[in-house]
Amino acid sequence: MGVEYDGSAYCGWQRLKHAASVQGTLEAALSRIANAPVQVLCSGRTDSGVHATRQVVHFDAPVTRTQKAWLFGANANLPRDVAVRWVVPVADDFHARLSALARRYRYVILNQPSRPVLERANATWCREPLDAERMHAAAQALVGEHDFSSFRAAGCQSKSRWRHVHFIEVRRYGQLVVIDIQANAFLHHMIRNIAGALVAVGRGDHSTGYLGELLALRDRTQGNVTAPGCGLHFVDALYDERFVLPKEPLGPNLLAFLGEWTGERRLPDSEWARARRQRRVHPPRREVSS
Repeated sequence: MGVEYDGSAYCGWQRLKHAASVQGTLEAALSRIANAPVQVLCSGRTDSGVHATRQVVHFDAPVTRTQKAWLFGANANLPRDVAVRWVVPVADDFHARLSALARRYRYVILNQPSRPVLERANATWCREPLDAERMHAAAQALVGEHDFSSFRAAGCQSKSRWRHVHFIEVRRYGQLVVIDIQANAFLHHMIRNIAGALVAVGRGDHSTGYLGELLALRDRTQGNVTAPGCGLHFVDALYDERFVLPKEPLGPNLLAFLGEWTGERRLPDSEWARARRQRRVHPPRREVSS
């Protein structure tokens, strides 16, 4: 199932007892269609206020329903800030999180003197002029497999600090500055911490070697502020071709003019990716924590 959502009103993807979550909202809608409890697992959990245009989820249906029934029934029961874009059956060994080869995000900055109105919920505002070329040059130090401790939230629960960044690009499109980043996976607040450091470079506060210096320190306390969640969009999760998931234009719609479609870029060859592709059997889905 491909899901799109505006994360402004939610405390992130993960189901919570004390606050609204995207997972809880989606599960409630699907449970009404099934007349039975439905639990979903996602390709990557997003933080509070973060958006998604292609969040991939899977669930084991407790009853038989048509794809049309799941799609239209879910959207009829979902609030206006969450929508299901497509539904397809998948092989038993598909797992939204464990089968994912890569995740891709775009961080959108509206760089203009006046505060935004129409874009205020889905872009971060920066009034100081940003040099996107300097930001792009600085970001290239992060490409490859590294220890990203300097860009990791203090409360990050991941057992490994290492991640493989496939590419990171910073481009200006008029008043929009876009950070486009793909990796095998991300640490908690990793992209927002990278964005905060890149904005500092773009303003001229640091040299283009700054992110490489931070990376080498492996110390989050030496980094910059965490950029706001409203500018971050989860735009793609990549899987082995054998799963044949629908292809869509990458979001957010603010960037639709770029015309880039899902799956166009090849993944770098790595031991991690090869192992994921060869892994055909996963633990029983219902035993995997979301």
